[in-house]
Amino acid sequence: MKIAELGIVRCERNLLFLNSFVSFLNLPRTSCNYMKTVTKRDLVMEISNELGMTQRDVFNVMQSFIGQVTTNLSNGDEVVLRNFGTFQVMETKAKVGRNPRDPGKEVTIPPRAVVKFRPGKEMKEKVAKLLPNLRKGRKSKG
Repeated sequence: MKIAELGIVRCERNLLFLNSFVSFLNLPRTSCNYMKTVTKRDLVMEISNELGMTQRDVFNVMQSFIGQVTTNLSNGDEVVLRNFGTFQVMETKAKVGRNPRDPGKEVTIPPRAVVKFRPGKEMKEKVAKLLPNLRKGRKSKG
């Protein structure tokens, strides 16, 4: 399993557990778009179990990876991870906004540097498969 797939697999496992629990309680089954937040700790545990490495070693590699990506982005470099996606620094334009406390007053919002992420082809394809489930979840709510 690839790192990019971990979040999706984790969510599917939790959805299966949730559906099993609902049927155990004999509650009516509804279509849900339950999505769990996957933390760095969750990823470390999954990768550690998958590769047979210690959690400390996986954590150190992950911290190093995050540090390298952050350093490269802060230097203005683009970070490309094939089939996963591209991180790049973009500049937002200056714009005029409203003060939420006093909507009559205009406030100038200065330009700033932000990180943008563009998903890669493989990630786009895998995430696109979630669309029918997401739509079912919206219909049942509204």
